[in-house]
Amino acid sequence: MSEVLVLVDHVDGAVRKPTFELLTIARRLGEPSAVFIGAADQAAAAAESLGKYGAEKVYAVDDAQIRGYLVAPKAEALQQVAGQVSPAAILISSTAEGKEVAGRLAVKLESGLITDATDVQAGEGGPVTTQSVFAGNYTVTAKVTQGTPIITVKPNSATPEEVAGAAAVSEVAVTVSDAAKTAQIIASQPRQATGRPELTEAAIVVSGGRGTGGNFEPVEQLADSLGAAVGASRAAVDSGWVPHTYQVGQTGKTVSPQLYVAAGISGAIQHRAGMQTSKTIIAVNKDEEAPIFELVDFGVVGDLHAVLPALTEKVTARKG
Repeated sequence: MSEVLVLVDHVDGAVRKPTFELLTIARRLGEPSAVFIGAADQAAAAAESLGKYGAEKVYAVDDAQIRGYLVAPKAEALQQVAGQVSPAAILISSTAEGKEVAGRLAVKLESGLITDATDVQAGEGGPVTTQSVFAGNYTVTAKVTQGTPIITVKPNSATPEEVAGAAAVSEVAVTVSDAAKTAQIIASQPRQATGRPELTEAAIVVSGGRGTGGNFEPVEQLADSLGAAVGASRAAVDSGWVPHTYQVGQTGKTVSPQLYVAAGISGAIQHRAGMQTSKTIIAVNKDEEAPIFELVDFGVVGDLHAVLPALTEKVTARKG
């Protein structure tokens, strides 16, 4: 059985949930193997986590020589691992960094690339992907026909399934060119923790729009009661009510949670493009003609400032 490489998305060795989703998908395609690029002393702990989700092998690349640079060195490192393994496919999380690594890797391997897949299944001649394209107006299936299939997958596209894997660690020495080290990070500042899930990874997202009138308290309280992330429409961000990091849409973040709640959002195509692959969508809006209602599974015509607090109260009561 051919190996399927999964690039590990982690923070200081702590493996993030999208990687476990990719390992689950990788088992459909072949033998799942993980590529961990990070500090050497973090590889063993990462391998233990990866083994719980089926990773048979963990290729550990010490990032000492590439730490502090942008993504080009990481793409070269992954290229060299792939050259040794000759995988059936390479799966990468659809983050901004992940997609840039994938693009650079595709050029280096002279291989086809598919980004933002919402599903990946085994097919004749290679993996078959599902994507939402052209601002969410079409759903297409596709597969790579040149070289090693390189696929970036949106978070929440699969439910992580725990299956014991050997997680045998193999240290891989890589040589990164000077040309890949031309863009260096000279300063960075950790993002302030909110206590909520990362927007693009959250299983539940509650978003507010122009209808909030700038009062996001009902949105945030409902999100906290559900253990959800908080999102926003472009109108809310442009009005200065919330930071751009909250924005969901074509010029913001793309999310695909199990549940998406749109409160006071009209449903312009710009916003729909960033959330309409969500599994279940609920909208709350005073305007019964709002375009968002064309998309939803459940709709509530009403004032979000009344509906959301009532819902939060019910959720809290059920939990406690």
